Amino acid sequence: MNGSGNSHEAASHPRPKPRRASLPLIILAALFIIVPFLTWYGTWFGRDISDEEIATYLADEKNPRHIQHALSRVEERIERGDPTVTKFYPQIAALTKSPTAEIRKTAAWVMGQDNKSEDFHQALLTLLNDAEPLVRRNAALQLVRFGDASGRPELRAMLQPFETKSPIAGSVVSLLSQGSKIKAGGLLARIRDPSNVVQEFRSPLDGSIGTLSVKEGESVVVGQTIAWVIPDRATMSDALQALAYVGTKEDLPLIETLSQGSAVDDELKQHARLTAKAIGSRAGKVDK
Repeated sequence: MNGSGNSHEAASHPRPKPRRASLPLIILAALFIIVPFLTWYGTWFGRDISDEEIATYLADEKNPRHIQHALSRVEERIERGDPTVTKFYPQIAALTKSPTAEIRKTAAWVMGQDNKSEDFHQALLTLLNDAEPLVRRNAALQLVRFGDASGRPELRAMLQPFETKSPIAGSVVSLLSQGSKIKAGGLLARIRDPSNVVQEFRSPLDGSIGTLSVKEGESVVVGQTIAWVIPDRATMSDALQALAYVGTKEDLPLIETLSQGSAVDDELKQHARLTAKAIGSRAGKVDK
């Protein structure tokens, strides 16, 4: 009886059919998926582009990401030995005059991938005088691939604290504390200028805050030292690797300080010892 009663009740109260999503909702849902994908795909540096697009992108100063995309594709073609890529070399060398530091830095890296190009060699030499330390350092590292030691002073600087100087006069509103880690472009201090506008002072390099030369609330003038930034591990490792090829006996005291100091880890100390050994070995051959 109960069974038949339940069947009758089920028959008299059928389950509602699921509603189909309306077309506008389907389109909206699709857009939520498609638009982010197209945005990502359009800015993904791994996306292949034609030669015509590379030439156009390299000239697109209004869109730095286009230039960087083109540079990444040129670098990939250099690495696989594509001889046709040299037609873009004049445009790449011209990027050493770009107003955007990130473009100049990336161009320096790409130019180092073909150490047979004299045009690239000369362009890298001009970047050793760039206003931005990261551009100079990329140029110094890539010049080593040409067997050129012109960037040696910059390579030495990569092993030492960097002096950051205030670009404006005013009073220090806030300041990163000693020992804090910081990335290039990270906020180092806020300074209130004479017109009472608070401006941001950002670190030009990766590293950590070493000695602070001012305190919050103190006044500063243009060019006054704010803090010393200790280079990060990757920076010191790159410099040591480069100095193993172009360093001289004059660099040994600085390198030995790293190999014996307590401020770096054991792996970096070992790297410093190997660099010193490589320099000593080359110096011995020269003396002979």
